Amino acid sequence: MTSNAQVSQLYKAQQGYFESGVTLPYAFRKAQLKRLRKGIEKFESRIMEALHQDLHKHAMEAYASEIGFLYEEIDYMLANLKQWMEPEIVTSPFVTYPSSSRVYREPLGLTLIISPWNYPFMLLISPLAGAMAGGNCAILKPSELAPHTAAVTAAMIKETFDPAYITVVEGDGSEAIPALMQFRFDHVFFTGSIAVGKKIMEMAVPHLTPVTLELGGKSPCVVDEKVNITVAAKRIIWGKFWNAGQTCVAPDYLLVHHKVKDALVAALKETIVSFFGEDPAASKDYARMINTRRFDTVSAYLDEGQILHGGQTDRDNLYIAPTLLDDVEWSDPVMQEEIFGPVLPILTFTELPQAIQAIRQHPYPLALYVFTKSKKTEKMLIEQVRFGGGCINNALVHLTNPELPFGGAGYSGMGQYHGRYSFDTFTHQKGMLKTGTWLDVPVKYPPFKNKLKMLKLIMK
Repeated sequence: MTSNAQVSQLYKAQQGYFESGVTLPYAFRKAQLKRLRKGIEKFESRIMEALHQDLHKHAMEAYASEIGFLYEEIDYMLANLKQWMEPEIVTSPFVTYPSSSRVYREPLGLTLIISPWNYPFMLLISPLAGAMAGGNCAILKPSELAPHTAAVTAAMIKETFDPAYITVVEGDGSEAIPALMQFRFDHVFFTGSIAVGKKIMEMAVPHLTPVTLELGGKSPCVVDEKVNITVAAKRIIWGKFWNAGQTCVAPDYLLVHHKVKDALVAALKETIVSFFGEDPAASKDYARMINTRRFDTVSAYLDEGQILHGGQTDRDNLYIAPTLLDDVEWSDPVMQEEIFGPVLPILTFTELPQAIQAIRQHPYPLALYVFTKSKKTEKMLIEQVRFGGGCINNALVHLTNPELPFGGAGYSGMGQYHGRYSFDTFTHQKGMLKTGTWLDVPVKYPPFKNKLKMLKLIMK
């Protein structure tokens, strides 16, 4: 655990580094993003091994969601950064003539990035890339609940960057984060639970520090009667049981039209067996719960309904089988809390407005998924449900498009990132108006006698 004196020293070092102006030029930012990419490449095998140790992630899953994702994100930033940094020319009101206006995007300064344990590398480094593109310094706080990944990340950052520019502070979050947030950061970026997000905001308030909160919630998956059952089943099972359901945008529960429920359940069962075999515990492609605390929480949900498939558990190995759960009530804990594990409750509806009303019991989910061939169904759900983002006839993959903003709404968070949105989050938009001196229109100066009529003509 880093001491308060060490935190103070790191903070002051980063203050000096930022105030020197070294992070401002495009050439510096570009070079550092390239260094980040090369650092990931050098440590790639160690990162993947750490992810397997912490979460039993298969190399395919670890690369796709934690490493390859970052390569694409960094490359996208490198391709567009110069354009993003250019002052944006905007129009000027006639009343300001002869003037021109521009929007400049300047770095915020010192940033603090706090990551969760479920994607412990990607959810730390992705916002870091945005902070670097924006020209900031950063202190990173990885999750202590994924200790192997935290250690490898710290080693990579230490080898790649000057700690006065980018550094890692490890340790128990309940101690390290308050120690860090006694100082005023120019931005705090947090990914994690709603409960901890509230505490982050409380600690930020005395300093008036802006925060980005990427939280969670109960993300619904709606399947109407006009649907390709086979494709829907594959994509739902893939999205739900990726990382054993420990994904903030995983489909939390299914709302299925009663006419297709039986056919969909049959297809879901077949897909689970197709993906993970008759005994998923023996599958190398299936992850594990992060720790016994999460295991106990999620396994308790298995008693709250009828198990249609799965339900097997092994606490010693942190294993919970991919499980389909029927006959649950909205009042059950499994339908009141974000599941964050491999349990998929299945509920039905008869008319779409009924499904929309049901979703509103848990407002502002981070994601919403709808499987349908109906444009009307798409439109109603997009317009009538408030949520962070989502997919039509797919799950999770909206995260992979750097052209799309990613972020929550209401209880699922505030702020956005990915691609240009990361750059915007970590920069301040400074508006500047420049007026020529070759003409000085006197209408705005006192005395104002007989000038109102002219002003009304100009500002009409």
